[in-house]
Amino acid sequence: MKALIAMSGGVDSSVAAYRMKEAGYDCIGCTMKLFSRPAGEEADPDERSCCSIEDVEDARAVARRLGIPYYVFNFSEEFRTEVMRRFAESYAAGRTPNPCIDCNRFLKFGKLYQRARELGCDCVATGHYARIGRDGDRYYLRCAADREKDQSYVLYRLGQDELAHTAFPLGDVAKEETRRIAQALGFVNAGKRDSQDICFVPDGDHAAAVARILGCAAPPGDFLDVGGAVLGRHEGITHYTVGQRRGLGISSTERLYVCSVDPGTNTVTLGTKAQLMREWADTEDVHWISGEAPAFPLHCRVRLRYHQTAPEATVRPHGDGVRIEFAVPQPAPAPGQAAVFYDGDTVLGGGILCVPGR
Repeated sequence: MKALIAMSGGVDSSVAAYRMKEAGYDCIGCTMKLFSRPAGEEADPDERSCCSIEDVEDARAVARRLGIPYYVFNFSEEFRTEVMRRFAESYAAGRTPNPCIDCNRFLKFGKLYQRARELGCDCVATGHYARIGRDGDRYYLRCAADREKDQSYVLYRLGQDELAHTAFPLGDVAKEETRRIAQALGFVNAGKRDSQDICFVPDGDHAAAVARILGCAAPPGDFLDVGGAVLGRHEGITHYTVGQRRGLGISSTERLYVCSVDPGTNTVTLGTKAQLMREWADTEDVHWISGEAPAFPLHCRVRLRYHQTAPEATVRPHGDGVRIEFAVPQPAPAPGQAAVFYDGDTVLGGGILCVPGR
């Protein structure tokens, strides 16, 4: 069996490569060149993003130590189109996307699969913390054994064909064990910090990134209360996301949160925590991992943010998507975020939040 290993230069994918080789696979290591810092722009030494020259050299050093071939694939154009541009346009439309989901969907489990087939590989292996189960011809995506590191949320777009040709060697390994293995093997990146930032937004300034990508900044507009009264001026809708509390610059006797963002009127509506709560939310572009919609109504848990606890909910068909009815009211989910459905530790599928409910 032959495997193409996606190596980011971090400790996780490096140990994933080692485990695949130990399992008897004929391994090929690769790094996807996705994002390059603009010419003349220096990196902050404290940044923890990926895609740097140092990451490529770390991945190459690990591949050399493991004795496996190593390549760098340039997918930067596809990354700009399918990830960066989608991210910026979504933010400009008042949404809050997760670019890691698009990166997995279009690059790691899209373009990289195509390259794996060209190289005659049977599967693609990554350092994601998640597990794949199988029952006959049906494949399942499950949470990682290390729940603190679980990445199943950003993998909900995987389907049966992808799961049949994917390996997550770290699914049953705790992060501490991953580092111990890397240290024992003398990997150059054994103590390397995890990448936590979006690679093209390393400083966390989403509004500035959107302006760079689209070539223009969002104009200022009005802050409104839930009754429509003007509270003040905002700096541009790309500076705000539903649920945000900090950085509003509005004085109030009560703590205020962003309740909604309206690109049509260029307004941001603020309200109290009670006014932020929602009983339901609508979701579009729904994907079911099994390839078939489940029996409705579906009683499950729904994760609305990456590392959020998944509340209980009932999911029903609604229009072209589904409506999520929360067992207990939740803080308004931000349109553009993913809602991922879980049955225990099994991922059923997910979709994109489009209406934050009431």
